[in-house]
Amino acid sequence: MENISRKTILLIDDEEYICEIVKLCLEVFSNWQPVTVPCCEEGLAAVANIRPDAILLDMIMPNMDGFAFLKILQANPEFADIPVVLLTNRVDLTEAQKIAELGVKGAIAKPFEPLQIVNQITKILKW
Repeated sequence: MENISRKTILLIDDEEYICEIVKLCLEVFSNWQPVTVPCCEEGLAAVANIRPDAILLDMIMPNMDGFAFLKILQANPEFADIPVVLLTNRVDLTEAQKIAELGVKGAIAKPFEPLQIVNQITKILKW
């Protein structure tokens, strides 16, 4: 039997119901291992601990926002190559120019279609 390692997706979002929906969708519609944390501070710790294959990042959060998280992540050569997909209700951040500026792989607009999120992530990350 082949040992296919499961990809780990770290979701950083302060909205609990978003975390639950995304986690459920990833568990049901992919063979990825979702890990959810409610804030960027915990997200940085999780990145160091679990070394996710990709990060889904909400941009608007209390305390440390997604922009600050990206700066810290991208400044660390150990983690700078982890692909990040934004999960955001800021429409301006879904534009190609903004995605390039932020150095992320892509963006999924909120509200998103739960049944499509695995396909959207697959397409953005070319998995």
